[in-house]
Amino acid sequence: MHKIIVTAATFFFLVLNVKGQQPNDKDVLLQQREQLKKEIDETERALNETKKTTKVNMGQLTLINKKVGLQENVIDNISKEIRNLDNNIYLSQLEINKMSRILDTLKQEYTKSMVYAYKNRSNYDFLNFIFSSSSFNDAIKRVAYLKSYRSYREMQANNILRTQAMLEDRIKTLSGTKLNKNVVLKEQGKEMTVLETQQEEKKLIVDKLKSQQKEATAQVKAKRKQDARLKNMISAMIRREMEIARNEAAKKEKARLTDLKKNNPDTRNNIADKNSASKNVTSARPRPSGSILVNTEADKALNASFERNRGSLPWPVAGFITAHFGSNQLPGGIIYDNPGVTIGAKIGEPVKAVFDGEVTLVSYIEDKQAVFIKHGKYFTVYSNLASTDVQRGDQVTTSQVIGKAGSNDEGQGQVDFIIMKESNNVNPEQWLRR
Repeated sequence: MHKIIVTAATFFFLVLNVKGQQPNDKDVLLQQREQLKKEIDETERALNETKKTTKVNMGQLTLINKKVGLQENVIDNISKEIRNLDNNIYLSQLEINKMSRILDTLKQEYTKSMVYAYKNRSNYDFLNFIFSSSSFNDAIKRVAYLKSYRSYREMQANNILRTQAMLEDRIKTLSGTKLNKNVVLKEQGKEMTVLETQQEEKKLIVDKLKSQQKEATAQVKAKRKQDARLKNMISAMIRREMEIARNEAAKKEKARLTDLKKNNPDTRNNIADKNSASKNVTSARPRPSGSILVNTEADKALNASFERNRGSLPWPVAGFITAHFGSNQLPGGIIYDNPGVTIGAKIGEPVKAVFDGEVTLVSYIEDKQAVFIKHGKYFTVYSNLASTDVQRGDQVTTSQVIGKAGSNDEGQGQVDFIIMKESNNVNPEQWLRR
């Protein structure tokens, strides 16, 4: 009897627990889906902006690829919800089956007790059972037993009613889950149709870009020339900054030795040797950072702060990536190696510094401008700017406007963003905020 009661109670709490968990999982998936749809809407607006030009361009392909990827994530999100619903349906059916067996057992036990009570229903049998006791204590025990038996029958009836209510509630919940699954399946079908439409749109864009292969090849060649000029400017700027840093380090070392000479006349000969050695600018003492570009406490602090913010730097301009860092393959098999990231943006959109630093160079590349900013041993480069708001030697802060986005050969707004660690290019996407 007790085992049956405990089992029924166990399933009662199990039902409550499962019902309490379902909405949380569903809410998380719904929130994720809403966020994905917002991103799809934003991408669609940006795509419509790029379509204002007369020709199909790489910006459109980038955006349609992004939109297709987001749509696939929406469908995957819906599939997860369907899998959760299937799991809930399966578990609910198992619980219903087990609770049905428990209910049958309770009914059988209750039937047996009722049959027994019917057979021994007369007052004579009741009194005879009590007065046939061997002692007064035995009679008290028999009275207590009869009361307990009556309570047991009442408890059996209550357990049956409670289990029936639980079973009906679970069946109702199961029916609701099945209806919900049908609704979600219909939604999945609609989203699949949207995805098919997007994939057709993507195919049209790819086909048109392939037909413009000659123009694309010419644009890539022009871009490579610009990148080569930019690379030479970066190399020259970094060499100059290193030279300045070495000279500063040599001056500091010379001043240190001069002070030491004044304070310790007996060490004149040793100082003379060291002073001679310090004339070679490459003999500056090694620094913990391992870079001659970091030769002051302020440089060390700025460099360390920049490194700590890897993955959380703000974007230099509001927009979307049209060409990733490293190798990019365009329709038609054209390969282009990008030294940074190319960001599609509105023409005239404010371009901002991604971190505190010092402007080391502002220069022209054909009819566009580029800004170079030093952050310890790191440099950020912002090119294809229509105009600039800073000049060499300026100290800038994070998110300070340094210029405005220019246009590319296709008439689209564009900013090229590069991060250098001394003379080496690094992937900006690993440094920018997701």
